[in-house]
Amino acid sequence: MTDTQLPRHTVVIPNSIPVVAVLGPGDEFLNLIEREFTAEVHVRGNEVNLSGDRGEVALIERLLDELVAMVRTGQGLTGETVERVIGMLRAETQERPADVLTLNILSNRGRTIRPKTLNQKRYVDAIDKHTVVFGIGPAGTGKTYLAMAKAVQALQAKQVNRIILTRPAVEAGERLGYLPGTLSEKIDPYLRPLYDALHDMLDPETIPKLLTAGTIEVAPLAFMRGRTLNDSFIILDEAQNTSPEQMKMFLTRLGFGSKMVVTGDVTQVDLPTGTKSGLRVVQEILDGIKDVNFCWLTSSDVVRHKLVGKIVAAYDTYEAAARPGRTSFAEGLSTQSRGIDGRVEGG
Repeated sequence: MTDTQLPRHTVVIPNSIPVVAVLGPGDEFLNLIEREFTAEVHVRGNEVNLSGDRGEVALIERLLDELVAMVRTGQGLTGETVERVIGMLRAETQERPADVLTLNILSNRGRTIRPKTLNQKRYVDAIDKHTVVFGIGPAGTGKTYLAMAKAVQALQAKQVNRIILTRPAVEAGERLGYLPGTLSEKIDPYLRPLYDALHDMLDPETIPKLLTAGTIEVAPLAFMRGRTLNDSFIILDEAQNTSPEQMKMFLTRLGFGSKMVVTGDVTQVDLPTGTKSGLRVVQEILDGIKDVNFCWLTSSDVVRHKLVGKIVAAYDTYEAAARPGRTSFAEGLSTQSRGIDGRVEGG
């Protein structure tokens, strides 16, 4: 087929949408599209002329439709966003990328928190639908951050009366008793990531008041023993560092009107040698219990610096090769988020 015989198509960007918003300042997004696809792309005014492989032309047309839909919501596009849309379209997911990437969870000081990948969107949806949700995946996949955003959203909507954030005070090579300072000073570094996330989601001057009033509680896991937590949004972070007994203790704190989210990375266990991770065995234990959901996130869901996702994937490949027969993170924690009752909730 000669160049003049290649399939051609023209996409017209609506007059109500600035072309620069769709194609990027200095044609940044247009250049990205030209790098990602083999089809020819020519722009004249608000018309984008496409020629080349029929499948590629159709994919670019869908991409432009998604970008226009996102711009219509008032969301500004970035190169990273465009790359994510392309990835979703190539993965042939059922959900529209525009629906995934424009789901607003929380807005504060001009900053909006929303899922950035399909698995993150399904994780957020699972939190809405289920009472107990496990978010399992490597560093940087937004497990804890999105859970905390949902907790703040629930508090602001008066769906719960308080937020309880907890994590085990366990780190590699350290024991609390050997650290200097009072108990509070020893514990604080372990809880600091939770405080940091809170400062992104709430006005800083309100946080001390909420902490003093007990509306938000940040405490080590040991402080949960013997309690029943009603009308609360409870998050257990770094759950891979719990023993099976601690995991049972935490889950049985659930009270009426409450929701629990458990987050962790089963590849980063800091427990003493010989101690089982409660997060590694909990799915088998809870098999058959409805309203409990497991969401798996992988290196493709990392939303930190691009290198973080590549580093996670490289470590996974290395460990799988070094230990033949070992299930890799991406294989073992498939991209499906399967409800404990067997229904697929994500992918």
